Amino acid sequence: MKSYDIVIVGAGSIGMATGYYLAKMGVNVLMIDANDPPHDKGSHGGDTRLIRHAYGEGRSYTPLALKSQMLWNQLQIQTHREIFKQTGVLNIGPEKSDFMEEIKKSAELYRLTVENLDHDAITLRYPGLTLMDKPKLEGCLEPESGVLYVDQCLTTYRELALKEGTELIVNTAVIDLELRNQQAKVTTAAQTFICDQVLIAAGAWQVEWFKKLQLDTPLTVKRQVIGWFEADPALFDLSVFPGFTAETEDGLFYGFPSIDGSGVKVGRHDYGEPVNPNDFERDFSRYPQDEAVLRQFLEKWMPNAAGALIKGKTCLYTMTDDEDFIVDQHPQYKQVWLAAGFSGHGFKFASGVGQGLAELMADGKSATDLSLFSLKRFLER
Repeated sequence: MKSYDIVIVGAGSIGMATGYYLAKMGVNVLMIDANDPPHDKGSHGGDTRLIRHAYGEGRSYTPLALKSQMLWNQLQIQTHREIFKQTGVLNIGPEKSDFMEEIKKSAELYRLTVENLDHDAITLRYPGLTLMDKPKLEGCLEPESGVLYVDQCLTTYRELALKEGTELIVNTAVIDLELRNQQAKVTTAAQTFICDQVLIAAGAWQVEWFKKLQLDTPLTVKRQVIGWFEADPALFDLSVFPGFTAETEDGLFYGFPSIDGSGVKVGRHDYGEPVNPNDFERDFSRYPQDEAVLRQFLEKWMPNAAGALIKGKTCLYTMTDDEDFIVDQHPQYKQVWLAAGFSGHGFKFASGVGQGLAELMADGKSATDLSLFSLKRFLER
């Protein structure tokens, strides 16, 4: 049996980033993934993700967002691939809603560059938007935010991790984990590995691992849909239109400008049915509502972006009941680390969480505060 300092189960966004930063610190790391990342079988599919700094989900996320942005910028210097595109992000919502107020408070607290726009200013600046008069809406434009290219990010982390000496096994599922004597034994169908610590970052399959590790932590896996639609380039090309979030009476939507003629990409955050990640409908076209929920938003808010469907995709959301992440040690087995519940708004933080988690595992401390994501909040209920 080969021995490693750390074995990472799941080499998606968090696992791959953590593996790279551990290897950079000189740690002997093995990463194992059931697929071949980047791929479209988990939660990191869909080509692009927004990165926002002024954070409606809670101002406590803003320091991590800024740290993550710095690390993405550093990653950009290390590769010829495009990692980040500064498109700006426009957040729209009812005046003085909790989401919009939190964005403004986080911007004020951390002195972020933002531009507050009233209802009329939004429509003047972005004529492709059709805003409802009731409720009265406001906007907050973050010009320094933008779009991350998922596949390029993961491919670059993978390439750099391997150069630093990390080993990676792909298309291989971990079928057993045995914990004893402060070590872990990780078993696949073909091999068994010994390690001092193990990180389980298995995305939607984290639910199964939590059950195996006797953790009664609320995690829900949902089938999520996103679509790309033909749009008027004069109104929605990335040169004239930013990434966006829209808090509406019909739900919380997010989207992207048309990038290189891709069409406008849109999704709905508060959507999706709970599913078994091993058995769910992956075909976007199977259910008419997949396209309908997205098209209805576009027809109402962005009618010149409600053209023909170019493509649609499904992915998996894995979320805690409070929508905050889990990054912590197992309360009983200290050699086990867990990273879970990142879906919906987690990818932007993969660099910051990955570096912080690597420091915690290697040194027992980190300059990045991840205490918000402790398991204690569930154990204390």
